[in-house]
Amino acid sequence: MTATSPPVTSPPPLARTRSSRGVTVLVLAAAVLVVTVIAGIGLGARDITPAEIVRILLNPSGEAYNAHVLWTERIPRTLLGTAVGASLGASGLIMQALTANPLADPGILGVEQGASMFVVIGIMTLGVTGVGGYFWLALAGSAVAASLVYLIGTRTNAGSSTIGLVLAGVALAAVMSSLVTLLVIRDQAVFAHLRFWSVGQLTGRAEVLGQILPFAAVGLLLALPLGRTLNILSLGDETALGLGVRTQRARLVCAAVAVLLCAAATAAVGPVAFVGLVAAHCSRMLAGPDHRWSLPLSMAAGAILLTGADIAGRLVLDHGEIQVGVMTAVVGTPFFVWLARRGNLVRV
Repeated sequence: MTATSPPVTSPPPLARTRSSRGVTVLVLAAAVLVVTVIAGIGLGARDITPAEIVRILLNPSGEAYNAHVLWTERIPRTLLGTAVGASLGASGLIMQALTANPLADPGILGVEQGASMFVVIGIMTLGVTGVGGYFWLALAGSAVAASLVYLIGTRTNAGSSTIGLVLAGVALAAVMSSLVTLLVIRDQAVFAHLRFWSVGQLTGRAEVLGQILPFAAVGLLLALPLGRTLNILSLGDETALGLGVRTQRARLVCAAVAVLLCAAATAAVGPVAFVGLVAAHCSRMLAGPDHRWSLPLSMAAGAILLTGADIAGRLVLDHGEIQVGVMTAVVGTPFFVWLARRGNLVRV
């Protein structure tokens, strides 16, 4: 009597359908991102045609004025916007999944306020005035604020660690915002320097591209495998423990990655609102609740949103431009109101 091998089972039709949908949406998002990046390089106060862009890229040693504009401003600025947008998109989705709160944004854990606090302290006590100095101060402040929120939130009696983190983040953010306001209004020089950083802009930030890229690249690479973990955590602590997942450790790892991404993005360009919130909701609407697909899609959506907002800010005025932090608020606020009025806040 010969042993028979067990029959090979194929994935359920629903799983195949979701995978096919996820791949299709990701491919389309990648194509839109490529178009957005090309537009970001070519459009502005001085338009550069795609043909000329290709010629300049193939001949980087050219002496033409357009080549100078491309290499010193447009390309670094567009790459910075792409990296910051992808970081905020991934950070927003992870934070929403961890807190089970569809209204969560990278600022919910006090990251942006911690960054502002350290920038103010650096300006007042160390005399820091350069963009490069702001980056490291904001990065340190973001990490300290997130650590305090975690320590406070996990030791509260709010009923769950998720609610504790949200309450701790809101409280700490309010305290830090008040302290920043108190310090700034007493010193006009500090206010002038902080205003340059806190407006949320890509203009004049090309020099921080090399500083943010290592943090953004590491954070995005660490975030990509977290989709399965987020799926399991969304089932509840008891189910996650039954599946062999250490929930506290998993949440700590996911939160650390989200903070790293948000801190690097905030440190590079200043506080930028709504990117993480809108990108996370768009990705769930397009790819569904499976974080294995919605997480990379949220990265692409964040990059498209921020780069697109930067392009719109350059073109909306005949002379000058509107900063990207203002444009994301202009785009994000009506989008969020529309979602809320229709009851389409996608559940995490």
